[in-house]
Amino acid sequence: MVKRQSAKLLGGLKMENEMKRVKRTEAATLRTLSIATFNETFEADNTVENMRAYLQAAYNLEKLKQELANPDSEFQFIFHAGKLAGYVKLNVGEAQSESQGKKALEIERIYIKQEFKRQGLGSKLLNYGIEQAQKLGKDYVWLGVWEHNNSALRFYHKMGFKQFGEHVFKMGTDLQRDLLVKRDVSAVLAESF
Repeated sequence: MVKRQSAKLLGGLKMENEMKRVKRTEAATLRTLSIATFNETFEADNTVENMRAYLQAAYNLEKLKQELANPDSEFQFIFHAGKLAGYVKLNVGEAQSESQGKKALEIERIYIKQEFKRQGLGSKLLNYGIEQAQKLGKDYVWLGVWEHNNSALRFYHKMGFKQFGEHVFKMGTDLQRDLLVKRDVSAVLAESF
């Protein structure tokens, strides 16, 4: 199912953002996008060895196919002007990377290609997660964000998220600190930034 989102005018042309649920048969495309966006986001701050180890563990094709087949997880691609721009992964129940109970929805991954950032796509994906949580009767959405990812921390703060904890994120052999942030889903959806 393709979900059309708000259109913008750019130079007189209508630029539509579309979301589409990722199918298991699209695991290879998801893998390519996942690796590209993760590299763009974290490559400069981590060693080649740690990046390679993490990417092989997190984004191998079989693991992604298993995640896509899990009924408690959902992946959505987002397209901008017909081009694949990013994706989001949502988890509920046992699929959450860290149990937060039955009243929570986790946004485990949310990545936008560098060339499409600052166009409101991250806000659209985040708001989609909030909408899904509301539909499922959840109390809040939560996610983990690296303590040194300042642009993401600012983004989540603007979107109404507050820190409630922390956990260790294993990047290869490097143990990194992630801040856990959450947002009550009864609040009005955030504006696109």
